Amino acid sequence: MHTNTLQLIQILEKTVSPDKNELEAAQTFLEHAGNTNLPEFIKTLSDILRHGGNSPVARMAAGLQLKNQLTSKDPEIKQQYQRRWLEFQEEIRNYVKQNIVGALGTEQSRPSSAAQCVAYVAVAELPVGKWLDLINVLVNNVVHAASTEMQKEATLEAIGYICQEIEPEVLVNQSNAILTAIIHGMRPIETSNHVRLAATQALLNSLEFTKANFDKETERNFIMEVVCEATQSSDSQISVAALQCLVKILSLYYQYMEPYMSQALFPITLEAMKSDNDAVALQGIEFWSNVSDEEVDLAIEESEAKEAGRPPARVSRHYAKGALQYIAPVLMQKLTKQEELDDEDDWNPCKAAGVCLMLLASCCEDEIVPFVLPFVKDNIKSENWRYRDAALMAFGSILGGLETSTLKPLVEQAMPTLIELMYDNSVIVRDTAAWTFGRICEIIPEAAINETYLKPLLESLVTGLKAEPRVAANVCWAFTGLADAAYEAAETNEETGQPDTYCLSQYFEFIVSRLLETTDRPDGAQANLRPAAYEALMEMVKNSPKDCYVTVQKTTMVILERLQQVLQMETHIASQNDRSQFNDLQSLLCGTLQSVLRKVTPEDAPQISDAIMTAMLQMFNSNSCKSGGVQEDALMAVSTLVEVLGENFLKYMDAFTPFLYIGLKNHQEYQVCGTAVGLTGDIFRALKIKALPYCDDIMTLLLENLGDNSVHRSVKPQILTVFGDIGLSIGPIFKKYLDVVLQTLAQASQAQVDRTDFDMIDYLNELRESVLDAYTGIIQGLKGANTTPQSDVMILEPHIPFIVNFLILIAQDTDKSDGIVAVAAGVVGDLCLAFGTNVLHLLDQEPINELLTQGRRSRTSRTKTLATWATKELRKLKNATVTAAAASWVSQMAQTEVREHFSVA
Repeated sequence: MHTNTLQLIQILEKTVSPDKNELEAAQTFLEHAGNTNLPEFIKTLSDILRHGGNSPVARMAAGLQLKNQLTSKDPEIKQQYQRRWLEFQEEIRNYVKQNIVGALGTEQSRPSSAAQCVAYVAVAELPVGKWLDLINVLVNNVVHAASTEMQKEATLEAIGYICQEIEPEVLVNQSNAILTAIIHGMRPIETSNHVRLAATQALLNSLEFTKANFDKETERNFIMEVVCEATQSSDSQISVAALQCLVKILSLYYQYMEPYMSQALFPITLEAMKSDNDAVALQGIEFWSNVSDEEVDLAIEESEAKEAGRPPARVSRHYAKGALQYIAPVLMQKLTKQEELDDEDDWNPCKAAGVCLMLLASCCEDEIVPFVLPFVKDNIKSENWRYRDAALMAFGSILGGLETSTLKPLVEQAMPTLIELMYDNSVIVRDTAAWTFGRICEIIPEAAINETYLKPLLESLVTGLKAEPRVAANVCWAFTGLADAAYEAAETNEETGQPDTYCLSQYFEFIVSRLLETTDRPDGAQANLRPAAYEALMEMVKNSPKDCYVTVQKTTMVILERLQQVLQMETHIASQNDRSQFNDLQSLLCGTLQSVLRKVTPEDAPQISDAIMTAMLQMFNSNSCKSGGVQEDALMAVSTLVEVLGENFLKYMDAFTPFLYIGLKNHQEYQVCGTAVGLTGDIFRALKIKALPYCDDIMTLLLENLGDNSVHRSVKPQILTVFGDIGLSIGPIFKKYLDVVLQTLAQASQAQVDRTDFDMIDYLNELRESVLDAYTGIIQGLKGANTTPQSDVMILEPHIPFIVNFLILIAQDTDKSDGIVAVAAGVVGDLCLAFGTNVLHLLDQEPINELLTQGRRSRTSRTKTLATWATKELRKLKNATVTAAAASWVSQMAQTEVREHFSVA
């Protein structure tokens, strides 16, 4: 064996060394080897993996190192590695492929390292039409009589990994061959449970590209038979994997499930739900959660189809309603199996049962009540805390699906008992009671703010704020819903646009002070309590009436004071955990500051703005603003200050712009960059022409961002919208940027996307809407605020045909959003006002008239208003043209009569 290979084997064996120095030296050596001659390194790794004489540790480590040179969790690095692999010489690639396929079934360890290596090479090569014989080789490994158990298992693992990682369409043409291997491995006559498990897991990963097989009844029957048989395996791992297959098959191929439901799927999953094996029970419950989910979607599809006057593409078979009487009792029994020392992150049948009940309630609506309510009534006052808690959880879980007429009396009747349970001696029961109040405040808040129960409810909730963190966090959620409900129910003063008072007014100051205390609890990091308390505080302030303003003022000063204190703590941060908590706290304070600032009156805002801005600038200067989350929240807080101060923000611009520019240049954390772009728009809308001194620098940065491919695509539409804000703010001065901006808008307006990708259709609508926003701001800015347009607007005249063609393109797009219809209608109206009858012949076209008609029929008031206004402006131009034509005709007739008179004379 080559000396270098022997050395590499020794190094690989040290990658599992307990000696930290040996481990670090091994990692350094491997990194150096990869950087020095990667193709040769990969070849040697494949040799070590292939040869059975090497130690299991060296082979496994070689497989891991090889896999890590082929893939990464980071999608961009993964693509980079795949391109790098494809650039290797064919001879090297073939050598490695031969070794890794040859290694399948020769390893003593599970899972197979070779299987992963085969999969990641396949993921790189198959999409570009290479390694086309691989699938046949793998299938042969599984079905060949002479294949060993380890070879079949490792090969099926490789097939499973490939199916999991690759885009489904790549394998569609080979689905028959893949299924042949998988089903062969799943058969009951297969003696190895390891092989059956690998095959079942491979089937789970292959289901998305086997549609053609499910479309054929005979093939579908065979697949379903094999899967259903596998659910009955004595090996629980195989049984769980097969149940996972049924869950996924139900979601992908619901329309084909009727022949199997009553005979097989229903009894199999019902028995699974009852199982004492948590993994099995979870899959049984998940099956019915998926049924409910699917049937809710089908009900929505049916309703939309009915509205559109067409038959639905698929119809619900109402399996959930049919099974309700059998599965509801099982689910409620599972609710009584709580873990006393429950970990929030652990998923168990008890939690899954609660979620399943919620989904069943959404699907079956009032029909669920007779199957759940008796259990609730029988157990809500049980001496056994598990049954009290299960009854509460069942009650809280079904609230979301019921009609108000059914729900309101149920909740009102239960209120005294629910309030009593907030004082239960079991923390788990109190936690569920607080969660139930959160649900009530969110779903049927009128029951919570009912005069009869409001005072005792508030007392129980305020007491709950001092309870264990898990209980207090749910209480905070209840306050969030309660604040919103009280504000919504209050009578709005038409002059001020907010209520003068509401049902929480007399308790408001006390609740806010208790929430502030809760945000400061030393155990606030547990159960997400601190963020929950700040969130509740924000909602209380946001939804406060006029008579609570003094408390809002006090709260503003408390938050500002806390922010100043927190900024002074930075020098005392000792660990990464401290840093993380410190950053989170700053973000929460910035968020709360936004809420209180929005309630501060224009008269009071300037009195506190200096202190706020000083704190914000200190934050931008600190190390914590290197964290994208803190930087983003700080920028949003400044945005709210801009909104409140308007033109008065100008005095902070010189100090603040360096930090705005840092945000605009933060391409790596695109949410920060997007927030900075949005803030730029806010600043121009607030300062208007006074923002001019900063305009050149900002325009340069925005244009650079548009041209930079590393800037996330979601930021670019926001930039185009800001061009409109700047155009509107600085008016005719925008002409200096006009050529480059119009060119940019023209490029953006011609963008096309994959119409099968709904996310990309949404993005296209967003991009087009932002182009129209930009045109709107530029047209209005150049036209001026007066009725008579300024002459500057005529610079746009040569571009009008292009803008109108863009409007027609949008009008004819069947995937256009309601928002884009609104903005397009606005541009039509702006063109009418700015250019008058000169644009009538361009705008008076069928697609544009149809667009306006669609807008007038919209259910969204903004769209309806803009479309109606644009239609009126267009009609005025038509009337003006007709009037002018008639006047011209009368004038011509009069001149003719005069000429005739003189000729007779």
